[in-house]
Amino acid sequence: MRKVASLLIMSLLIGITTVYAQGKPVAVYAVAFYNLENLFDTIHQPEVNDIEFTPAGSMKWGTMKYNNKLHNLAYAISKLATDKYCPQGPAIIGVSEIENRTVLEDLIKTGELANRNYGIVHYDSPDRRGVDVGLLYDKNQFRVDTSTSVRLYVPEFPNMLTRDQLVVSGHLAGEPVHVIVNHWPSRLGGEKQSSPRREAAAALSKHLTDSILALNPNSKVIIMGDLNDDPTNRSCKVILGAKKNQEEAIETNSLYNTMWPIFSKGIGTLAYNGQWNLFDQIIITPNLLGKDRSTLKFFKAEVFNKDFLKQTEGKYKGYPKRTHAGGVYLNGYSDHFPTIIYLAKEVNQ
Repeated sequence: MRKVASLLIMSLLIGITTVYAQGKPVAVYAVAFYNLENLFDTIHQPEVNDIEFTPAGSMKWGTMKYNNKLHNLAYAISKLATDKYCPQGPAIIGVSEIENRTVLEDLIKTGELANRNYGIVHYDSPDRRGVDVGLLYDKNQFRVDTSTSVRLYVPEFPNMLTRDQLVVSGHLAGEPVHVIVNHWPSRLGGEKQSSPRREAAAALSKHLTDSILALNPNSKVIIMGDLNDDPTNRSCKVILGAKKNQEEAIETNSLYNTMWPIFSKGIGTLAYNGQWNLFDQIIITPNLLGKDRSTLKFFKAEVFNKDFLKQTEGKYKGYPKRTHAGGVYLNGYSDHFPTIIYLAKEVNQ
């Protein structure tokens, strides 16, 4: 069989795409993150501030809008990673801005996702708006062993109620893989003034990662989420210590930010006042780097910014097409683009 230097689609093996890298067959797995932008059901929960996303609320959030939202998101998720390397879709999808487990159950039963074998990991968070993080996983690709939800408590901000950090431990391609799903505190009150809250969230993610590696240095850890900061901000660059360069991450045994090189090209996942930010990040431990693909290794990252996800006209042309803007119903997807990384591992012949 002809050898090729770059990755080329070869075949499907037990639902996993096999490609050739440097003449050797490798299996490819996609790991994604998507902020689903206010995926609320239509039922008011008295304990949280969700009244605007009810039929009587300001968004007039009824059955039609909810079903449209589910169908739009299901379509977008069904397209993640399928155009080149993973026709079967991602093995793991971290999500944020979901109201509860029910909306995820409805989502995976909608459209093309109903034909996939997705499971759910979810815990309720204390966020005042009632939004949580969660994880969807393809049961044919990723095996969940354990999961937990870790509360972010900051003594300097004792009244801060935000999203928990979701830690899911399992096996991907026969290897221990741990995923930490985040939605860090917002920039409400100003970027600089609110930064200590995100720095505290970063410190928690770093502590969780270090604890996992202390138990098993061979564990692969993936930190993902809407961090409400860019790769260059202090929370990511200093507190997490996530590097832009793979070689530096390997040499210093540091985390690698798969989205930083993309951000450096001016590409983002959300835009405000004409400026792109890349808040939706996927950060990995250095044992996922290198050319030895006898174990799982990172080889590619992307912002999934396909045209169908974009606003097509007007002042915000090219921005993510969201569900509402300025109180106007747009019947879109999300105000964020998803992000994806691809992992590869040699296949024994």
